[in-house]
Amino acid sequence: MVVYVLLFNARTENEGIHTLRIDGQDLVLMFEHEDDATRYGLMLEAQDFPEATVEGMDQADIEEFCESAGYGCRLIPEGSLTMPPEQNLEQTTWSADPLAAGAGPEEVDPFSQAELDRMRQQFEKLL
Repeated sequence: MVVYVLLFNARTENEGIHTLRIDGQDLVLMFEHEDDATRYGLMLEAQDFPEATVEGMDQADIEEFCESAGYGCRLIPEGSLTMPPEQNLEQTTWSADPLAAGAGPEEVDPFSQAELDRMRQQFEKLL
C-alpha cells in the first residue's frame, strides 16, 4: 500500500523526514491520502517549518526504515484532520542548513559514514 510522508530537502544530502515526539518516541506519520499529507505540510509551514515535500512510498518500506532507525510510525486514515502540535521542539535533530550556525561536520553528522551509506541505500530502495 502506498502511504505519504513529509520530507524536508527531498532528494538531497540533507534529507530529513518529519517526525512527532509522543511519549518519548519519535513517530513518522504515514498518511493514507496525499491531500491529507499536503494539508498537514501546509499547517507545518504556517508554524514556520520549512516547506515539506509529500512523497508517496510503500508502507512496508517506511515501516522497515522506522524499525531500523528506532522510530515508531502511525498510519493516518484518509479524511482524518490531523493537526500538528501547537508546541514544537526548540531544537531539532535536522536543520535546513546545518552548517549555517557554524557547526563543524562532526557536530552535524552524528552517524558514521558506513551508517549514512546504509541509510542512503534504504532510502534509495524506497524510491
